[in-house]
Amino acid sequence: MAKVLKETAVTTKSARAKLAEGTHWRSIDPDTHLGYRKAPRGGRWLVRWYLGDQTYRQATLATADDVFEADGVETLDYTQACIAARHHVAQARADVRAETAGPPVTVRSAIAAYCDTREARERSQRGEKGLKRDARSRLTLHVLSACVADLPLHRLNEEALQEWRSGLPDALAPSSVRRLVNDFKAALNAAARTHRARMPAELAGVIRHGLSTDAPARSEARKQILTDADVRRIISAACQVDEARGFEGDLARLVIVLAATGARFSQVAEIRVGDVQVAERRLMVPTSKKGRGVKRTGSIAVRVGDDVIDALRPAIAGRKGPAPLLERWRYVQVKGATWKRDRRGPWATASEITRLWAEIVKTAQLPINTVPYSLRHSSIVRGLRAGLPVRLVAALHDTSSAMIEAHYAAYIVDALDELAARAVVNLVTIPASPSPSMKPD
Repeated sequence: MAKVLKETAVTTKSARAKLAEGTHWRSIDPDTHLGYRKAPRGGRWLVRWYLGDQTYRQATLATADDVFEADGVETLDYTQACIAARHHVAQARADVRAETAGPPVTVRSAIAAYCDTREARERSQRGEKGLKRDARSRLTLHVLSACVADLPLHRLNEEALQEWRSGLPDALAPSSVRRLVNDFKAALNAAARTHRARMPAELAGVIRHGLSTDAPARSEARKQILTDADVRRIISAACQVDEARGFEGDLARLVIVLAATGARFSQVAEIRVGDVQVAERRLMVPTSKKGRGVKRTGSIAVRVGDDVIDALRPAIAGRKGPAPLLERWRYVQVKGATWKRDRRGPWATASEITRLWAEIVKTAQLPINTVPYSLRHSSIVRGLRAGLPVRLVAALHDTSSAMIEAHYAAYIVDALDELAARAVVNLVTIPASPSPSMKPD
């Protein structure tokens, strides 16, 4: 039977000064004790915790603040020592759980599993030819080459994630950083869910805070609202680039559909020939596959103008309904720097228009930081300014009313103010002033 712990007063400097040299213990929970080992010139904090079968494990934490003031790292006061002790024990127990459950789960293995799962899902949806490997490329280049890749997942902390984030190349565009961070976060969260029995309870918070996205950068992207005239300039520029590059209308039609529907690139790429309803002047846009654990099916009916239908007629003439609406030529390298057309296929990833978009923006004489997603933002704001209900605007753009209200609140207020102004009528009749000839003498 274990001996009863003799509690010692170690909470203050004055109490510790009265103690004899040696080790003194104080319980901070039923199986964990904080220790203070007093020496001739100050003391050190210890921790021990119960392993079972009358066995304890012990470790040294830091120097006590007997001589120098506590700094929270090398020198700790009593409260800081209690926190450090609990953290140390929790980490030690997590190590034991991880070791007994099999090979350790590392950041590297988490990314590998995430990429395999993501590509398997995309392969089932699009087939081998439509498989996107951009996430694997980003993570391999920027994460697997960093020190954080070899950390066991249960030992991951905010400092390691923030250090990785700060080490990213300055040349990376903010949008590229966001995509990379989102992929990294998704990989870690997936592994944390899969191996939750082996992971510390605070891991989800570590991932969330350690990889928190840059709010100012996101808000700047939301400000890219184009006027209708600017959207027309982009479409005109896309037609010019299309002709100069020999795309035979493929690039122009892609940009036109993005602008007319406000849909995401992934949705537009999934539109079929049969989704173009000429008589009704509308496109049936497939719902986004965004979201975890939910299989989303169906389409959204989006009304478009005659000009959009006319622009799409070459892509639907004589083609079967299940065929992809928007395609492009694929090229193969035949010799040296010589390429030749191989086959036509659907647009696969948004990265395929990165360079083309930069050329379009330059041709349209718009700011060089204008992003393709500005077409979606502009479509949402256009609907709000037209007085459409927020719920309808959200439904047409395959998002939620909460997201619309959170990111486009200013435009909602403007639209409602315009609607309210239309309801204003004159209520007061002001008597006409008497003419000068009618004034009394």
